[in-house]
Amino acid sequence: MEWRDEGMVLGTRRHGETSVILEVMTRAHGRHLGLVRGGRSRRLQPVLQPGNRVELVWRARLDEHLGTFSAEPVALAAARLIDSACAVYALQTLAAHLRLLPERDPHPGLFDALAVMIDHLADPAAAAELVVRFELLVLEELGFGLDLSTCAATGAREDLAYVSPKSGRAVSRAAGEPWRDRMLPLPAFLRRGSGLRAGAADIEAAFRMTGFFFTRHVYEPRGMVAPEARAGFLAAVRRAFAAPAAVDGDTAA
Repeated sequence: MEWRDEGMVLGTRRHGETSVILEVMTRAHGRHLGLVRGGRSRRLQPVLQPGNRVELVWRARLDEHLGTFSAEPVALAAARLIDSACAVYALQTLAAHLRLLPERDPHPGLFDALAVMIDHLADPAAAAELVVRFELLVLEELGFGLDLSTCAATGAREDLAYVSPKSGRAVSRAAGEPWRDRMLPLPAFLRRGSGLRAGAADIEAAFRMTGFFFTRHVYEPRGMVAPEARAGFLAAVRRAFAAPAAVDGDTAA
């Protein structure tokens, strides 16, 4: 058996003295693993780094076999991203989320989103918005998508301020006010068509929201916990948001 596809490198692990098991996210074949013979060579090692885009040929005698990959570079982003803690943690977080999906199950929307995101992960503000939107996409692909388009109580599309922890649906400010202490805040930048950028408080609220639904619907039922990389990513984003404030404070003083 044989197929060809492009893939985004998620990671590798050693196999024997010279080879690696390569994990990639492909458009047509989902998250896929395969053996790369000589993957630890000087030629291939820089190519098989997380964040790089590669052209793949997968071969195996039977479909259920691990199979072998041959990989050629298409776009090498890893060297640019490796110096950014935010980007490194973001890549690890995205890979952990993709591992929640069945191996070899196509999710072209996630592949396309990942391919676009790679170019922006070194920018903490942009990366934070993109990663939280990616988490919403993963929840949807897992069957636990949130409906943030209309108010669950009134059907209104305006002034959506909360998310119901029970239904995962948006709630307007007026309808949710009596139960605001039980609701999850809906950050303004996640409202459909808002065109707003996220501040530090919005980012915290957004990841608290997605984290709540990942824990309830995914991690707890599977006996899992959130990936450590996610906490590392959020810490890196917090440092980045705090840095300009510290500089401004020093200037004012």
